[in-house]
Amino acid sequence: MHSLASQLNQTIQRENPHVFHMLSHLGRLIYFPKEGILSQSAEAKAKAKKYNATIGIALEAGQPMHLKVIQDTLSAYNPKDIYEYAPPAGKPELRTAWRKKMIEEQPSLAAKSFGNPIVTNALTHGLSVVADLFADVGDSVIIPDKNWENYELTFSIRRGAEMVYYPLYNEEMSFNADGLREAILAQKGKGKAIVVLNFPNNPTGYTPGPEEGKQILAALKAGADEGINIVAVTDDAYFGLFFEDSLHESLFASLCDLHPRILPVKVDGATKEEYVWGFRVGFITYGGSADLLSALEQKTTGIIRATISSGPHPSQTFVLNALNSPDFLQQKQEKFEIMKGRANRVKAILDSGKYNDVWSYYPFNSGYFMCLKLSTVDAESLRTHLLAQYGVGTIALGQTDLRIAFSCIEEADLEELFELVYQGVKDLENKR
Repeated sequence: MHSLASQLNQTIQRENPHVFHMLSHLGRLIYFPKEGILSQSAEAKAKAKKYNATIGIALEAGQPMHLKVIQDTLSAYNPKDIYEYAPPAGKPELRTAWRKKMIEEQPSLAAKSFGNPIVTNALTHGLSVVADLFADVGDSVIIPDKNWENYELTFSIRRGAEMVYYPLYNEEMSFNADGLREAILAQKGKGKAIVVLNFPNNPTGYTPGPEEGKQILAALKAGADEGINIVAVTDDAYFGLFFEDSLHESLFASLCDLHPRILPVKVDGATKEEYVWGFRVGFITYGGSADLLSALEQKTTGIIRATISSGPHPSQTFVLNALNSPDFLQQKQEKFEIMKGRANRVKAILDSGKYNDVWSYYPFNSGYFMCLKLSTVDAESLRTHLLAQYGVGTIALGQTDLRIAFSCIEEADLEELFELVYQGVKDLENKR
């Protein structure tokens, strides 16, 4: 084991031995090199006043070399803010701005001890970093039965972890905290669990209410009280898109001091929140003591250095400029109102009773999506029929569930959309 990795492990063991036992084999071995090309280049950048021949970029007339055909489309930006490599942990100014934004949007974070967000290549990469650091073969990853399918690729296929599922909804069609508790307590023999909390949920668009949030925290604490070390990951991809009286803050803040055996990890990003999907700018943030946070940040940066080296600089600059713009909040609110209008329109259409003979729907109150529960036809058969017959695209999930992204349909077109889906169901019924 490299001496730097050993030093980081010692720090983690000293600060919180439970967190050390959460680390995967790779997580224990990884470190961020303090000696080498990056550190020598950083030293040269500060001290080499005459010639700096250290880093693998090209310079011309004191600026990063670039092609005019590219710079002409980016003329609002200084070449140094788009062409140079960003640091592995991300553009420092962006990290600071995102942390400030987190506290402004989640006031309860102000009193918590949590780290500086580390920039990832959007949320999938952030979750992949979590998997690398904490998931080993046979470890349990607990997620609801209605989930984003990429979790299985990220944690199970890549890292060999075992996926443990519990029903998202209980009989009252609210969050199934008892199911979560049972799934966690079932890991007592392993002594470790990775719990992914994705709200607003993909695919259902559901976010728990305040009382349900307390029940989730109680379920996690019950597991920790039983000696289970828990990596509690809040996948906050759709954070802020809360349209009703649900939780309006991430559970990350409440997790930060919930129990010594619980490590809070927040994965979020500009991708969905700021409508910049192709920019691929995400963040990973840890809760804990200062020294623990420093060690985890170095291990995280080591993973980034060993995989993508660093995220794209231009998109980090674009997001930073947006966050610092005086028009940012107003423009974001305008888009929120459009999204809320679409969600409310979907609910009004479905609550009309017009389609009750062929489907019900799962509770939704946030995010980009909602799910129909089909009662008379198979979801995949309906999906393919809608595509072939009506040119309508939907997502089939299992036998009964059909996911509809109202986020990408104009409010005025939603009624026609559901009319076509209904007609598709009737077509299939008539073929039987």
